[in-house]
Amino acid sequence: MKEREPHIDRHSALSGHGCSSHYKEIEIGISELEKSNMTEYRSFLLFFVASLSGIHSCTGISWLGLTVNGSSVGWNQTHHCRLLDGLVPDQLQLCKRNLELMHSIVHAAKLTKSACQGTFSDMRWNCSSIESAPHFTPDLAKGKHANYHLTNKGCLVGSGYGTREAAFVFSLAAAVVSHAIARACASGDLPSCSCAPAPSEQAAPDFRWGGCGDNVRYGLQMGSAFSDAPMRNRRSSPQAFRLMQLHNNAVGRQALTDALEMKCKCHGVSGSCSVKTCWKGLQDINSISADLKSKYLSATKVIPRQIGTRRQLVPREMDVRPVGENELVYLVSSPDYCSLNSKLGSLGTTDRQCNKTATGSESCGLMCCGRGYNAYTEVLVERCQCKYHWCCYVSCKTCHRTVERYVCK
Repeated sequence: MKEREPHIDRHSALSGHGCSSHYKEIEIGISELEKSNMTEYRSFLLFFVASLSGIHSCTGISWLGLTVNGSSVGWNQTHHCRLLDGLVPDQLQLCKRNLELMHSIVHAAKLTKSACQGTFSDMRWNCSSIESAPHFTPDLAKGKHANYHLTNKGCLVGSGYGTREAAFVFSLAAAVVSHAIARACASGDLPSCSCAPAPSEQAAPDFRWGGCGDNVRYGLQMGSAFSDAPMRNRRSSPQAFRLMQLHNNAVGRQALTDALEMKCKCHGVSGSCSVKTCWKGLQDINSISADLKSKYLSATKVIPRQIGTRRQLVPREMDVRPVGENELVYLVSSPDYCSLNSKLGSLGTTDRQCNKTATGSESCGLMCCGRGYNAYTEVLVERCQCKYHWCCYVSCKTCHRTVERYVCK
């Protein structure tokens, strides 16, 4: 039996949320939409009511909203899982069964935001919209032609998702949540796991396996269960978007696996390093984010295609070859992010700082999109002429330095 779509009465929806003063104006707009395009009208009404009633759009990265106040939750009782926005039903169940993971997941959400903004600080799109999680702007939530519907879980979902920027954030978030869990295991913060087993390969004569390696296997197992959960529900979003998310999540986790390297500690008289103890540890998040940025810059635009009995994503321009396992993929072309356009999720670059002498993406020519730039001076207060005094303190003078800054018009 086909599931009935939830019925929304526009009169009660609008009048029941303190909107009576604007009801007439809104009613006229809705009537025009009804006449011109029933689908557009229905999408508008669902989105409007959802914004009033606190329903949030559900994407695979809505859990990044845990940064808002997730740190203030104890995460020691199952009802804590329902206190915050951002978790889909399957993630709620995982939360209830694995409460001890939630501190690591909240930490991962914070790391994802800071890494994304740091990695793209010199680009027109600088990942500032990630701060709005779980209520994302169109660069991360939808394309410019989105149609909404309410699921039986109370989530607002839509078609038209899938920008290059979303591809990066999904892959980064998937990598970071597994990274955080793997590190928490090695730090002894999780009762359900411990250090990674010693590597199977033979140790070289100049070192021995020891220490406490990051438990990447457990991190990948629990991280994928959490980050992939929103896409496991077929009604959660259009199939093409789910395929895109799952693929990019896998790319992020592969980047994490590739970031596993040997780390060593020296032993011996006076640090002679006659003996080394080594283990496998992960690179820091910024290194993984930089790797994923290079994949973002060479990402492939794809379209869904029926191949045999399976629906798959294939390159839009060259659909004769399959998508590579390490390629980020996207469905919707992004704007140039030069000008403010809220419908496209573009904040523009007006008043963004640029580098007058650089030649890369942070240069005033590229950052300002040819509009030119303004110069201003700034006085920096710094510590200078520092001296070490025996024993044991450092004294410094305070110096003022004038620097010239440039911002886009």
